[in-house]
Amino acid sequence: MIDRRILLASVASLFGFAGFRWLRASPAEAAEKFEVEKTDAEWRAQLTPQQYEILRKQGTERPGSSPLLKEHRKGIFACAGCDLPLFSSETKFESGTGWPSFYAPLENAVGTTEDRMLGMLRTEVHCRRCGGHLGHVFDDGPKPTGLRYCMDGLALVFHPAAPSAS
Repeated sequence: MIDRRILLASVASLFGFAGFRWLRASPAEAAEKFEVEKTDAEWRAQLTPQQYEILRKQGTERPGSSPLLKEHRKGIFACAGCDLPLFSSETKFESGTGWPSFYAPLENAVGTTEDRMLGMLRTEVHCRRCGGHLGHVFDDGPKPTGLRYCMDGLALVFHPAAPSAS
């Protein structure tokens, strides 16, 4: 049987951990201004509930759940919030993490901020135009950059390249 003190301490810890989520300002709520700014109601109307949770509240999707993991056609991965082109399919690679990964964004596509959530320092990646949370970047990627942009697939939309004329 669980000791009441252990149970109460566990519940208090869970509430404390959950509280950190609300204390942290999202990119959309931060002092930084973005080209595309909408009210919370406008974002909720435009995005699916899952996209809203990721792009506007820094959520994440379950690993392995994104259809974009298996997307291997040539094209562009754009922001699901504002359609800004973010990554070329040429930089996509299989990282084994369960999220779409890229070794470099397109020029002037993303911004980064420090993320100290979960008690560790990470670099959060957001769309430079609307501030939508995309994922995180790590320094364990392939050459030529050595970076791994680990993106939530629901934060992205894929635009296939036009078929070449024969």
